[in-house]
Amino acid sequence: MAASDLFQLDPQLARDTHVVGSMELSRVLLTNDRRFPWLILVPQRPGLADLIDLDPPERLTLLEEISCSCEALKAEFKPHKLNVAALGNVVRQLHVHVIARSTSDAAWPKPVWGVGAAEPYGADELKAMSKRLRSALRL
Repeated sequence: MAASDLFQLDPQLARDTHVVGSMELSRVLLTNDRRFPWLILVPQRPGLADLIDLDPPERLTLLEEISCSCEALKAEFKPHKLNVAALGNVVRQLHVHVIARSTSDAAWPKPVWGVGAAEPYGADELKAMSKRLRSALRL
């Protein structure tokens, strides 16, 4: 049985996101907050909490997937700044936030966490955004 077969997405991440697709290592999620183009990459391996829990080749794979995600968001949304973070204080499961930030976004220049209420995507908007991201990420 492959390690990815044992992988289970944290329930909080499952509640707060929509699946865009999968890369070699990571499941690609879209945070359900239309105020920010916000991806979350979750390595599909059980029991990971920190980057150092990945073996060295998988760390490199994750770095490539983060870079690919940054390039896709940069090309699609022309952000002022890309934010990349792996915090894990609320959700322990290893996951990496990749967020396209604009000087006109709802939280600028502060972090996106805890600023106002999330604005969920409507069904049509979610479908269009997911398609756009899958294309940009070549998924």
